[in-house]
Parts: sequence; C-alpha cells; structure tokens
Amino acid sequence: MSKIIRTEPNAILSKVVEYHGFLFTQGFVARDLTGDVSAQTRDILEQIDEALELHGTDKTRLLQAQIWLKDIADRDALNVLWSAWLPKDGAPARACVQATMASPQVLVEIMLICTK
Repeated sequence: MSKIIRTEPNAILSKVVEYHGFLFTQGFVARDLTGDVSAQTRDILEQIDEALELHGTDKTRLLQAQIWLKDIADRDALNVLWSAWLPKDGAPARACVQATMASPQVLVEIMLICTK
C-alpha cells in the first residue's frame, strides 16, 4: 500500500497531499487580502512556487488547475499573470469559474494537481 503524505494538516484540510508521485494542493488564497485581483494572484503564485519547491517539483509538472474568481470580469487580469508565470508550452488543463468565496475579501483561489 502506498503511503499518503499530508503537509501541514489540520482539522479541515492539508496544504498538500502527496500520493503515488502526485501532489494535490489546497485552494491557495492570498495572504494579504487587501489587494486587487492582480496583487492576490501574484501572492498565490508565489505560494504555489514555494509549496512545489518544498515537495521537490515545480510548475513545469502541473497537470491541472482549478481557479475560482469572485468576479469573472477579473479573468483577463488573472490570465496576464497566469500566462507569464507558466513555463512556455507548459499550460495545465484548467477550469476557471466565478464563485461565491468563503470570505468576501478573497478575489481569487487556485488549486492544483501536479507530479513530482
């Protein structure tokens, strides 16, 4: 039986779950929720880079991204940062939807599946 590794687990979630060489991340939100969607997206992408590095991988190994926006009109601003952050020819499969967020200050949330 393969071992399941949970990073920073608490009562409701783990930051990253690793299983069979796959990484499943939590939904990342910005640490500072006072900024606009671009500022929040930049912070989230930095957090993702840090989490992937901690697990011995990077964004070139992304398989899937799920992105939630408070306002779908922010999609263009998100896409500018997202496309600049991704490796050339390395875009994962992706969903991007408008959603009611758990906190009204959260403008964007990103969750990933990645390999090592």
